[in-house]
Amino acid sequence: MASFHVADASEYLAITGWGIEDVKLAKKAWVFVGQKCKKFSISPENYEFEVHAMSAEKLPFILPAVFTIGPKITATSDEESDRKDLEAQLLLYAKLIAPLHTSRSHVHELVKGIIEGETRVLAAELTMEEIFKGTKSFKMKVFDQVQQELNQFGLVIYNANVKQLVDVPGHEYFSYLGQKTQQDAANQARVDVAEARMKGEVGAKERDGLTKQNAAKVDAETKVLSVRQLGQGLKEEAKVKAEVQVFENAREADIAAAKAELAMKKAGWDRQAKVAEVEAAKAVAIREAELQMEVERKNAMRQTEKLKAEQLSKATVQYDTQVQESNALFYSRQKAAEAALFEQTKVAEARKAQADAKFFEEKMCEDAKLYAKQQEAESLALVGKAKTEYVASMLNALGGNYHALRDYLMIDGGMYAEMARVNAGAVSGMQPKISIWSNGDGAGNGQAAPAGGALQQMAGLYKMLPPLLSTVHEQTGMLPPAWMGKLPEDGAAN
Repeated sequence: MASFHVADASEYLAITGWGIEDVKLAKKAWVFVGQKCKKFSISPENYEFEVHAMSAEKLPFILPAVFTIGPKITATSDEESDRKDLEAQLLLYAKLIAPLHTSRSHVHELVKGIIEGETRVLAAELTMEEIFKGTKSFKMKVFDQVQQELNQFGLVIYNANVKQLVDVPGHEYFSYLGQKTQQDAANQARVDVAEARMKGEVGAKERDGLTKQNAAKVDAETKVLSVRQLGQGLKEEAKVKAEVQVFENAREADIAAAKAELAMKKAGWDRQAKVAEVEAAKAVAIREAELQMEVERKNAMRQTEKLKAEQLSKATVQYDTQVQESNALFYSRQKAAEAALFEQTKVAEARKAQADAKFFEEKMCEDAKLYAKQQEAESLALVGKAKTEYVASMLNALGGNYHALRDYLMIDGGMYAEMARVNAGAVSGMQPKISIWSNGDGAGNGQAAPAGGALQQMAGLYKMLPPLLSTVHEQTGMLPPAWMGKLPEDGAAN
C-alpha cells in the first residue's frame, strides 16, 4: 500500500499523483498507491564548449568557455521570501531539467544555446580591442546575462571560466596583433639601448670637462700664488671661465646632434611599423580576393554539375532520337560555363596584378618622399650648424662686440643699400605745387593797420578764401558753391 523512499545527500525526491496538487519535493517521504516518486540529482555539471562570435568590426573569433551549472539549493538569507524563492527555483529545475538528465546531450545543447546567444549579442556591441583588453568585464557581463536566462530554468552558475580568445581559421587577428606587439617591444628595446648609449657618452664627456675645468682652475691658482699679481690672477680666471663656456656650448651641440639622430631613428622605426601594417592589410585583402575567386569557381562548377544532371535526366526520359541533340546542347552549355569561368579567372588575376602594381607604386612614392624629407632635414641641420660656427667665429674675432657684428652682417647682407633704395622709391614721383597770391598792399606788406582794425581783419579773412579754395580744387577737383564765388580761369591773375 505504501513504501518509504529516502534520497541521497546529492539527490531530491519529486513526488506527484494522488493528494498532491503539483509536485512535492522532499529528501524522504512515504509514497502511497496512486503516487509516483522520482529521484533526481542536484549535483552541478561542467559544460565545456567553444562559442563562435563576431565583434562590432565584423571580425570573427572563438571564445572557449567552461561553465559549472547546477540547480540553486542555497538561500542568500534566512528570510521567508528567500526560502520560498529557493523552493520555486528548485521546483522549476525538477520540472524542466531533471527529466532530461537521462539525455545529457539535450541539457548540454540547451545551456550552450543560451550562452552562445548572450555571448554573441554582447560581442556584437564591443570592438575586438575592448573584448581583448576588458576580458574580466566581458566575462562578468556574459555571466550576468546568462544567469538571467538560466533563472527561468532554476539553474545557477557556480563557476565560469572564459579562456583566451582564439582566431578563426582564415582570420588571424590575434596572431597579427601578437606580431605587432613583438615588433613594438623590439623597437622600444632599440630606443632604450640608444638612450643608454647616449647617456653614457654624455656622462663621459661631462666627467672629462669637469677634469679639465679643475685642472685649469688649479693651474690658474698656482700662477696667481707664484706671481702674486692680482691683475694676472683675474686675467687667468676670466680665461678659465671662457674655456668652460666654450666647452658647455660644445656639449650642448653634441646633445642636440644626439637628439636629432634619435628622432631620425624613431621616424625610421615608425615608418617600418606603418609599412608592416599596410602589408598585413594588403595580405588580408589578397586572401579575401583569393577566397572570393574560389567561391566563384565552386559556384560555376556547381552550376555546371546542375546543368549536367538536368540534361542527363532529360536524356533518360526522352526517346533515343533526341539523345544526340541533348548531348550537343549539354556540350555547348558546358563550354559556355567553362568560358565564363576562364574569363572570371583572368579578370581576377588582372585585378590582383593591378592591386600589386598600385601598392608597389605607392610604396616607392612614400619611400622617395621620406628620403627627400631626410635629406632636407640633414641639409638644414648642416646649414644651421655652419651659420652658428660662422657667427661664433666672427663674434670671437670682433672681441665679443655684438654691435660691431650686427653692423657687419647688415653691411654684408646689403641691408643699408636696400633701406636707401626703399627711401628713394618712397619720395620719387612727388610733385608739390606752390601757389602765390597777392591781395594788394595791406598789413601783410608791413604797413600799420588803421585804427578801425575790425573791418580790416574781416577783409583779410575774405582775402584768404581764394587761395584756400584754389588749393582744394587742385588737390581734390572740388569747386566752391555758386553763392560763395567763382574761381578765375587757369592762367588769370588775381
